[in-house]
Amino acid sequence: MRKKIPTITRPDPAYAASLRPEEEKDPGREEADREETVLMPMSMTADVADEDQAPVPSRPSVHSPQPSPETTSEIITAPTASQPRVRRIPATRKIDIRVNALERQEEALIDCGVDPAHVIRAALRRAVKTWQLGPEFVPPSEEQRTRITEWRARTSLAVDANALTSILHAHDPLDVLSKWALIRGQIEPRVWAEIDILLDEIAVRAAAQNTENDTSTT
Repeated sequence: MRKKIPTITRPDPAYAASLRPEEEKDPGREEADREETVLMPMSMTADVADEDQAPVPSRPSVHSPQPSPETTSEIITAPTASQPRVRRIPATRKIDIRVNALERQEEALIDCGVDPAHVIRAALRRAVKTWQLGPEFVPPSEEQRTRITEWRARTSLAVDANALTSILHAHDPLDVLSKWALIRGQIEPRVWAEIDILLDEIAVRAAAQNTENDTSTT
């Protein structure tokens, strides 16, 4: 015969306490408690800092002055007005020239006391210093030149290309003549004139020196 198990009809606090298991640790609950423990002081500190910090006064915005239309136009046009003007250099062409003295100047050149070749070269430099080739053709002079070739002055001269082209079209359209033959009529008379001037200057200076020497000896 089996033993009859008694039936519990009312709650028994002592019995219920004996049946309650030990408290199990809830991982989720511990994390929540940790977050509350950590986050609560931070939020409270932030609130306190916001309350203690004095409000920063806002700076009034400074409006930059806008240039007037007249000032803007002056700024734009100023660099343009200050730009230097570019000077156009005319095109040139080099020509070899050969100049000698006249036959009538031989004696004076020999007697002047200066090397005649130096006198002729100096006369050529003076003659072409301010000379510009003209567009009109000038025939060479028929005066007799000296036959002493050692006195001849040779150099290269840059002449205006447009003027030389005009002379070529008028007197040498086939371009068969030497360029020196086309311009010598404009240069040689100037050189001969400078030779005469230099011979006079040399003679005047020599006379002055002779006078000084005579005065010093007496």
